[in-house]
Amino acid sequence: MNLWESSRIALQALAANKLRAALTMLGIIIGVGAVITLMSSGSAVERYVTDQFRSIGSNLLFVMPGNFDSQRGGPGASSSESGALTNADAASLLDPMLAPDVLAIGAELSRAANLNYRGESVLTSVSGVTPGYFGLRSLQVAGGRFFDDNEQVAASRVAVLGPQVVEDLFPENSIPLGETIRIEDVPFRVIGVMESRGGSSFGNEDNVVYIPLSTAQTRMFSARDRSGEFTLSVIYAQAIAEARSDAAERQIRAILRERHDIPEDEENDFMVMSQADILASAGSVLSALTVFLAAIAAISLLVGGIGIMNIMLVSVTERTREIGLRKAVGARRRDILLQFLVESVVLSVTGGAAGIVLGGLGAQLVGALASDLKPTLTADAVLLATGFSVLVGLFFGIYPASRAAALNPIDALRYE
Repeated sequence: MNLWESSRIALQALAANKLRAALTMLGIIIGVGAVITLMSSGSAVERYVTDQFRSIGSNLLFVMPGNFDSQRGGPGASSSESGALTNADAASLLDPMLAPDVLAIGAELSRAANLNYRGESVLTSVSGVTPGYFGLRSLQVAGGRFFDDNEQVAASRVAVLGPQVVEDLFPENSIPLGETIRIEDVPFRVIGVMESRGGSSFGNEDNVVYIPLSTAQTRMFSARDRSGEFTLSVIYAQAIAEARSDAAERQIRAILRERHDIPEDEENDFMVMSQADILASAGSVLSALTVFLAAIAAISLLVGGIGIMNIMLVSVTERTREIGLRKAVGARRRDILLQFLVESVVLSVTGGAAGIVLGGLGAQLVGALASDLKPTLTADAVLLATGFSVLVGLFFGIYPASRAAALNPIDALRYE
């Protein structure tokens, strides 16, 4: 008996018990649909996170005070005085002799603060930044302008508002240029409104107020280390090219270790991370999470496979006389084995096909519920689902098929 004939007989057998076959396939349908939906959603989340990190700027390196051990208070903590980053640290990274691969820098000092305008009050993040920060972070204004070097030098009380802040304080004025707000009771004149960027891995960038770094350090927040130097929350450094990011990272480490007088046998009291490092870490976590969720969904495939084995055993019992008759007229053991194995595979692959359709619909539903995500049904997911379906059919169909093939034709013909 050839494969086509076995497939035809298998389809006839399934068609004779449509409801039973449909219920048997339900586990496979749900399992394949869940796996495809989760894989498609996981890929969409990875793309979204990647886009978010890329949107913050190009070839960026992030320099932050402290290290993981010092933050945990572990034995590897640095013995340096404070591990703080200062304005002088940021300026030193622009030395073309020591850091030839660093193109530009930006500095930031962030604090939470209360904003007030005509009785309305909101708690938001206030970031003191240098004028070059906006270019490094690829920020754009919806109206007005950013502050310039002159306002930075003069420590001017000017502010650029995020759109969420504008919505909270100025519900009837989307571009409140020239208005005066109070940040911790200090008056600031609004000179610009940011374009919306939404939430990201760096928080909600729409709910931020930007002021000159000098103003934040001298007029707003207590931001000095023990030696009296102004401190920073983070330094952004832009490499001259993506291929030179690693070299720029090494140069930054060397400069800051020397400035902080860190001995060779001690850990850094600062952290330097590139966009590639952050993307790799985030990608590995998301990939592991996707695989974990897909593995949980695959339990449905196991349950569906057990259901297929159960129904195939029932089918063998019901068709015992048929098996005996076929053997009596010359059917070989391998013909019977192939017939029931193909029937099992057809059952699982049909369920897998329905599961692929269900998974595609699930991915579209996720995209509709989460507008920022764009799940797509990929060829990899379809091939994986199809392969799983075939393997489930083969694995759980072998025992019932072997049992059918092993029946003695005389005993089978006598079976009532």
